[in-house]
Amino acid sequence: MSRDLNRVSAKSIILSGVFALNVTVLLAALLIDSNWLWAFSFTLSLTILAIYNTQQHRHTILRNYPLLGYLRYLFESIRPEMRQYFWESDLDGKPFNRRQRSIVYQRAKNERQTVPFGMQDDPKLPGHEWVAHAMFPVQVAEKDLRVLIGNRLCRQPYKASILNIGAMSYGALSKTAISALNEGAALGGFAHNTGEGGISNYHRRGGDLIWQIGTGYFGSRDAEGKFCPELFQLRAAQQDVKMIELKLSQGAKPGHGGILPAAKNTAEIANIRNVMPGTTVYSPPAHSAFSNPVELVQFVGFLRDLSEGKPVGIKMCIGDKQDFVDICNAMVVTRIVPDFITIDGAEGGTGAAPLEFTDSIGMPLYEALAFVTQTLELFNLKKEIKIIAAGRIITAFDILKVLALGADLCYSARGMMLSMGCIQALKCDSGECPVGIATQNRSLYKGLSLTDKRARVASFHENTIHAVVEMMEACGFRSLKDVQASRFFRKVDTLRTRSFQEIYFTHIDDRLRDNWLKASMLN
Repeated sequence: MSRDLNRVSAKSIILSGVFALNVTVLLAALLIDSNWLWAFSFTLSLTILAIYNTQQHRHTILRNYPLLGYLRYLFESIRPEMRQYFWESDLDGKPFNRRQRSIVYQRAKNERQTVPFGMQDDPKLPGHEWVAHAMFPVQVAEKDLRVLIGNRLCRQPYKASILNIGAMSYGALSKTAISALNEGAALGGFAHNTGEGGISNYHRRGGDLIWQIGTGYFGSRDAEGKFCPELFQLRAAQQDVKMIELKLSQGAKPGHGGILPAAKNTAEIANIRNVMPGTTVYSPPAHSAFSNPVELVQFVGFLRDLSEGKPVGIKMCIGDKQDFVDICNAMVVTRIVPDFITIDGAEGGTGAAPLEFTDSIGMPLYEALAFVTQTLELFNLKKEIKIIAAGRIITAFDILKVLALGADLCYSARGMMLSMGCIQALKCDSGECPVGIATQNRSLYKGLSLTDKRARVASFHENTIHAVVEMMEACGFRSLKDVQASRFFRKVDTLRTRSFQEIYFTHIDDRLRDNWLKASMLN
């Protein structure tokens, strides 16, 4: 009862204050200026707004504080910007801190790439990571750092850079951003993953493509949304398509299908994705072309045949380990082996995903890489399958860490976005990206200079690869094969430091070993 009285009392005080303010403004206007209508309109509007807010039932703050409550919404709306520009330290930002973002900007712009005065990270805190250098540095002979992808079943192997553009669809990104990425890939000689939205004209600006096929089969689907071999064969034959990636799941939202709203399904988008324009299109969580591990690897073989022997791989976020073991069993039984496997960590990015999926589903990248590497080695498959790592990779140290855990090369999506000028505004799902990257708003993306951004993408790649070479030489790694988990370390608590070898490769799951033994007997 007392709370209700206090609430009523607060409203009365506020309304009385508004009324007194109105009277004061009106009197002042009459005394100072004969044209008092502006003051009357202003104060009357405030009074009406205050009275309305006391009667509405949607916002409690505005009901209790009819005018002052708007300050709360104002401060909340600018909170991310205020935190990023004024209060956030160089090491606090998520998913990438200011120090990480700055090195991308510097490399993209070919500016100074050094830091002054010393380390900002605290090496005594758990989680700190480092790599052991060599007392006698060496020279890396092949500084281009490329990996040949394609096993015995592949007729058109592809020699890929160890750093490539991660999957981002046209629709999620603007046409200018996609064009800049592809032209940057052409300038720098690395690959551009199309994302599951299909191959647009903006993907075809001279750069090598990795065509990603998702559950919606965009660009290779029939009228009912099923996989269409004829359409796939037509597009896979394009000269700029170098590899095909069959997406099973994505790290940021594993097991969750996407939605293309009718409002965004323009005639252009519909033509690219081979869907009806102006309709809502759902990407189901699972594929309709296969439903078990054996059918999956058979479908991989089917895609390889349709593409005339181009490298075909699968992309996944690891969840239940047994699922991946079953896929390896199917490879052994059918003798159909993909050319590569992309492992997307749970920390991978996305334009939009449910919070629970982003934060609480899927295996983090390092654990997943170590598990996949061990499993493929146990099944004697690693020598035929290249591993691509994806998930929060932007620096040379990030690249070397995933190579040490078994990856052969990697993707960077958000790193490439940062190289184009992304400011981590965290508005990717709003359509209001302030720098014109993750938006279809022409008034925003028209400000993104294609000539400038493509050069930045190429420069970021070139300077990052150069940094990888420098780190390798400092650590005594003459080639990519020399990068070993035993040379990388993490502070696990205040007193102990362990190598990646000890953390990730010391024990093998008993169930995994049992399944390997069964597969060996079948083989």
